[in-house]
Amino acid sequence: MSRIRKRRMMNQINVVPYIDVTLVLLVIFMVTAPMTNPGVVELPSAGQGVLKQPQLPPVVLTVKTSGAVELDSKSLQRDELLLDVRALLAESPERSVVIAADKNVKYDEVIGLMDLLKRNQVDKVGLLLKPSQ
Repeated sequence: MSRIRKRRMMNQINVVPYIDVTLVLLVIFMVTAPMTNPGVVELPSAGQGVLKQPQLPPVVLTVKTSGAVELDSKSLQRDELLLDVRALLAESPERSVVIAADKNVKYDEVIGLMDLLKRNQVDKVGLLLKPSQ
């Protein structure tokens, strides 16, 4: 009589080939990803070049440590300052106003000056900062 041998069920999977395929795909994607450039946009050309107008320098308001506000090295009171800034902006409305405050000036004084300018229809107000090195 011949013996019939029954096969046992295997309850383990060999994952080594799957890992090999995954690593090969990873290498392929890593090599080809820098070669694709999806952000290229073909812009249309116009008949005439657009002339960029030179940007005017901003009006600089300097706030000293003592709290005094200067415009063009001339110390002014808040109401005089507002009149002078309005006169400068009336000549060229596209100019902006920047506030150059000493780092020891209280934050409240700088924000108060910005608020005063904003309330009096000076729209382009910013802060002048020294770039870090």
